[in-house]
Amino acid sequence: MSAETTVDPDGNADAGAKQDELRDRQSGLRTIRKVAPYLWPKDPEWVKRRVILAMAMLLLSKLISVATPFFYKGAVDALAQEGVPMLALGAVGLTVAYGVARLMTVGFQQLRDAVFARVGQRALRMLALETFQHIHKLSMRYHITRKTGGLSRIIERGVKGVDFLLRFLLFSIGPLMLELLLVGIILAVVFDIYYLLVVAVTIGLYVWFTFAVTEWRVKLRREMNDQDTDANQKAIDSLLNFETVKYFGAEDREARRYDAAMEGYEAAAIKTNYSLAFLNFGQSLLITSGLIAVMVMAAIGVQNGTLTVGDFVMVNAYMIQITIPLNFLGTVYREIRQALVDMGEMFDLLEQPAEVTDAPDAKPLVVAGGRIELDNVRFGYDSERAILKGVSITAEPGEMVAIVGSTGSGKSTIGRLLFRFYDVGGGALRIDGQDVRFVTQDSLHAAIGVVPQDTVLFNDTIRYNIGYGRDGASQAEIEAAAKAAQIHDFIAQLPDGYDTTVGERGLKLSGGEKQRVGIARTLLKDPPILLLDEATSALDSETEQEIKEALMQAGRGRTVLTIAHRLSTIAEADRIVVLEAGHVVEQGTHDALLSKDGRYAQLWHRQQSDDTI
Repeated sequence: MSAETTVDPDGNADAGAKQDELRDRQSGLRTIRKVAPYLWPKDPEWVKRRVILAMAMLLLSKLISVATPFFYKGAVDALAQEGVPMLALGAVGLTVAYGVARLMTVGFQQLRDAVFARVGQRALRMLALETFQHIHKLSMRYHITRKTGGLSRIIERGVKGVDFLLRFLLFSIGPLMLELLLVGIILAVVFDIYYLLVVAVTIGLYVWFTFAVTEWRVKLRREMNDQDTDANQKAIDSLLNFETVKYFGAEDREARRYDAAMEGYEAAAIKTNYSLAFLNFGQSLLITSGLIAVMVMAAIGVQNGTLTVGDFVMVNAYMIQITIPLNFLGTVYREIRQALVDMGEMFDLLEQPAEVTDAPDAKPLVVAGGRIELDNVRFGYDSERAILKGVSITAEPGEMVAIVGSTGSGKSTIGRLLFRFYDVGGGALRIDGQDVRFVTQDSLHAAIGVVPQDTVLFNDTIRYNIGYGRDGASQAEIEAAAKAAQIHDFIAQLPDGYDTTVGERGLKLSGGEKQRVGIARTLLKDPPILLLDEATSALDSETEQEIKEALMQAGRGRTVLTIAHRLSTIAEADRIVVLEAGHVVEQGTHDALLSKDGRYAQLWHRQQSDDTI
């Protein structure tokens, strides 16, 4: 969106717009600085060699291009029998030489592109990979607040912007400047300094007009981008919630919501098209005026006998030669500015710091038994609202500890802290005496297996989804994990067996089937610590009992921390911890807590009475 107009103390309007413009320039320079190392890296050496060779091809093509009109002039003078014969080739020979020169210009340009293609594609791949890896390093807090559709659009536009910048900044703007310089020298030396003066003024006005109008259009394009991102987010959000839309008969409502976003995009796109028409006409007016002025000067010279017809034709050829790339300059500059904006958004994403990082001296986690200790843990998602207020819980090796409590008591937060999606705000969380903040995240994640409330699957085969638990797992290992999760028989009955595609987010499977696949995936990982985050709360009672048996099987020989809403699923736990408003209010076995007739007993009796209704 365009910046809000402000007035500075001296009475200057648009101070806010000037600040935005300065930020844009700084962002553009930052983007170019970040892209440059991909074109001239320390390693591998072949990248530098290809860049140098591409630049040599570029220089050769421009030198031949600038010399080409001389052959055209010579051919015309030979036919008109004027001036001094050029190279004694004759009209036919000079015409052939002219054609060969044009062909060589195109040939060297294409060779330049072919040589540079591998460099450009490598830069694209490296940047895309860096962005992809960085997104996975960002914190849970960041991903919760960002919309996936908008994020994917930023990456898509950013990578396309890099591709455009590499091709056109190197092979359009730079070569154009070189060509204009060479043509200017030829016009001043061969003809007259006034020719150069007219061309220089024309080009100066053209560049000023192009850049000024383009800066205005960039703001319009940014507004169009914002509207495009908003529409894309709404479309993806609606499609991801397809079932919800159907449940509430909200197809028309979603269509209106999407159309409202597209209406904003339409308005911004129309403004962009209007501004493009104005820019194109203005550019044509300036270039045509310069062309006419130079051609009139040349025509007067021919009439006076100071120039030949060939000179007139050569001047025209040079003007046409610089007119074409200048017309292209408008498009290239607009797209480069837009590419810089798009890439700026992507580099903003790359500069987004990861909230949770490895400590400088972090060491791999060594799990001897799997003892989990929360020592006076305090935490809040924001500073104004504490979730955990000094929680102390211990799970001994091989023990199953259940954490229960009402909604908002902090149960799931403990699981997120254990996996280190967030860092504790006070106290410590240790595994076998090692503070999780001072071990590497990779080793911590490898030691913990998680079965969440809603298992989300990749839109791939059942084999792929179970095999995701351990990279390189064999078919026999995948089947063994499926048997342990009590889903092998179901898979075997499917027409495609383990090659059955589960659909996006696993929608082709029932809730219980998805949970079993998730359990099998975690069993294949074979972690010493198991975190069950309300793994059965979304299932019916019969399915819940079946999944419960699979989870009991999965927990054997492991330290299990289970976060539960349904108390019937954790009655057999070695210890039950009751949380309330961020504090531990009770802990003990199921029978011991019932005999206390405290908070746990209240929750148990309430759920039992609800189940009998």
